[in-house]
Amino acid sequence: MPNFCAALHCSRMSSHSVLAFFRFPRDPERCRKWVENCSRSDLRDKTPEHLNKYHRLCARHFEPDLILKTSPFRTVLKDTAIPTIFDHPNRKRTNEKQEADNALQVKVQKVEESQDKDAENAAESANGQEPPEEPQVPDKERDQREYLRSLFDVVVMMGRQNIPLQGHSDREPRSKAFTPSNFQALLEFRINAGDDALRRRFESSPTSLEFCSSTELPQILEVGEKCVCEELISEVKEARFFSLVMENVVEISEDSRLPTFIRFVDQNNCLREEFLGFLLFEGDVDSIAENLLAEIIGKNGLNMEDCRGQAYFSTGVNAAKVKAVAMKLSQRYPLAVLTPSSGHALNISLAHSMDLTSVHLVMSTLKKLDAFFSRSPLLLDQLTSAISIYYQGNEDKANLLKQTCRTDWTQQHDVFEVAVDLLESLLLCMDSVHDNEELKWSDEIAHEAFVVSEALADFEFVMALVVLKNTLSFSRAFGKNLQGQTSEAFFAANSLTAVLHSLNEILENIEVYHEFWFEEAINLAAALEIPVKIPRLFFRKQRADAGDEIQPETYYKVHLTYPVVTQVIRELSEFFSENHLNALRSLSLVPAIMSQLKFNTEENSTDIYKDDLPNPETLPTELNCWKIKWKHGAKNVTLPSTIYETLQLSDVKFFPNVCALLKVLHCLPVLSLADEKGGEARRRLTAYLQDTPPRHRQKSLALFSINCEARVDVDLMVEAYLATYPDKETTEEPA
Repeated sequence: MPNFCAALHCSRMSSHSVLAFFRFPRDPERCRKWVENCSRSDLRDKTPEHLNKYHRLCARHFEPDLILKTSPFRTVLKDTAIPTIFDHPNRKRTNEKQEADNALQVKVQKVEESQDKDAENAAESANGQEPPEEPQVPDKERDQREYLRSLFDVVVMMGRQNIPLQGHSDREPRSKAFTPSNFQALLEFRINAGDDALRRRFESSPTSLEFCSSTELPQILEVGEKCVCEELISEVKEARFFSLVMENVVEISEDSRLPTFIRFVDQNNCLREEFLGFLLFEGDVDSIAENLLAEIIGKNGLNMEDCRGQAYFSTGVNAAKVKAVAMKLSQRYPLAVLTPSSGHALNISLAHSMDLTSVHLVMSTLKKLDAFFSRSPLLLDQLTSAISIYYQGNEDKANLLKQTCRTDWTQQHDVFEVAVDLLESLLLCMDSVHDNEELKWSDEIAHEAFVVSEALADFEFVMALVVLKNTLSFSRAFGKNLQGQTSEAFFAANSLTAVLHSLNEILENIEVYHEFWFEEAINLAAALEIPVKIPRLFFRKQRADAGDEIQPETYYKVHLTYPVVTQVIRELSEFFSENHLNALRSLSLVPAIMSQLKFNTEENSTDIYKDDLPNPETLPTELNCWKIKWKHGAKNVTLPSTIYETLQLSDVKFFPNVCALLKVLHCLPVLSLADEKGGEARRRLTAYLQDTPPRHRQKSLALFSINCEARVDVDLMVEAYLATYPDKETTEEPA
């Protein structure tokens, strides 16, 4: 449907004009001035949200210096822009509502006259009469816009519904499969359903041309992706400060890509974590870091000097490389503090960061267990039966484990403790499924059970699991508090010293601790009838003249226990730099935490953010007033206990420095999201990757699927496409 300019007596439409059209602002005061200046009295009772959604003004009503071209795809107004150029004086009328209605009627009448004129010309041509000579450019331009609008409509719909571009012929685009690509099939469906723009384009093109050419489709996808990103980036720029959260590397269109989220506090002071896109992850560490910055700074137009936090979570062969990239970004931008990701338990992140074969065996086996039991509820029933057998004399423990195994226990802080408690039951369950005496399971499930049971019945797995359980028990409570309530995160920062002290004590007495842990592993293996042995891979790497035969206890001390303890200490030290700890200590600005500290808070922890404050010279005085407000003026009231609750206070605006500090702290990746909606983008990414085979993934369509709540303006996409490819020819080789 065409979008008219909302100004009185202005008949321009976005579909028939190359001018930019601008939505009414959400700011109530500025929106009121727009309505007054365009002399539309019928809009005065509309809310700014309604006006922003349904009404626009074209660029002709703004002074040229108020219009900015931020990119080839986006034309924006200055934040203070007010329309002042109109064809009528801005004065009060006696019958404003009647004039507004007349203006709307004039617009509709012009469209109807245009349609009647086209019909008359067609009739005259049929009677042999030549219609009046008119320029053909507007008609061609209109057809081009309608054609592009149809293409973008289909692309957006496919992205939202997660329909892959290709069909049965995805492996070989020119194969002779009976079903064409999904994209071409949907375009054909639109033609059959009455899409005249597509039909005219197809009928006027050579017979060899398909509905959309092989070069045009990537351009459509690229422009659509950039328009969606522009909408998100504009909000991030309004917020200014942000953090980056990088997830596990995935394969997209045969490229390695790094799923990246951006966290920021929007204009309503709500914390949001939105999907930014799949950033390219190819080459060595230096080239990956440069590509990452090129996409963030060059393509998206963000300023990394405003990045206040970054977090990553990576597994497998890419874990070390992702960590190295994050460290490089942290070195270049010290205020972009490296933190653990709130979306994953700290102990799991620590385990994945270890470059040890035995630890990789444990983590990959836990992943297989999670995938195995998610196949069918009957498999979980089989596991609960095995738990009942092994814990016959301890019903409370059995019930607790049964309840735990029906949760995402492989992703929780105490995963290694639970795995040790479940190990005997898990092995019994896997053996039972593999035996398949009652023929309850398919061959595929029985084979998977055999693979998992082989991993569980390996002493290397048992020993590594015991070492991880005991080592990471010291960081379990710390990590849980860190991602808990705001007050828990604040006090966790002060408990890190005790955690590192305990781990260093283990390192100093590694001989004693390893002896206890090795004995625990032997007893567990004996209960499962698992032989104690050194991994076969170790012997394959040794030379024949390596010397005396190494004993299992010595081997696991040198190659497992000592490296695990050492790497945990190093990872915690890197994750919690002095800047990171100072940021967490700054959570004392939250009133409830101030009260717990008896209002004896330290102020020097906020020094790292002084350059981010609107009035840094008044910060000491403002902090003192902030303390007095809550110490003496808030008796018998419930104090705000989170950053979100504090920012929602009506009088927080009278403390601009405190408000700015809280917004910066709010977007740190280590702090948990305030509500379920905040993590919706992460859940949609997980669902997309699970539901979409690697060969069907497409980064632009994925953006529509994951950011399905983002506003999509097809007209804006058409304008952006024409601005990027103004002289594009439509007669190309078939796709």
